[in-house]
Amino acid sequence: MAQPDPHLTYQLEQVIMNLLERRAPTASICPSEAAREAYEGDDEGWRALMEPTRQAAWHLAAAGKVEVTQSGHPVTEPETRGPIRIRRANPS
Repeated sequence: MAQPDPHLTYQLEQVIMNLLERRAPTASICPSEAAREAYEGDDEGWRALMEPTRQAAWHLAAAGKVEVTQSGHPVTEPETRGPIRIRRANPS
């Protein structure tokens, strides 16, 4: 697997956090929302950002800033299969 572009990862992390800040504290977002927000075109090119967006979400999760969920429950990257959602991490 190719190494992610650090600038793109940072940009996508910022988009994810900005989207979450505009939502209710318990709300979650789909990675596609962040990919669409980050993409600067009006075609389907945002789809190429889906995997980098997921990777940015995992990076934020590792930093304790977000939780990645499936069916409303936090999951880890190795156990994830299928669609995910992203929400703010619960403060400890």
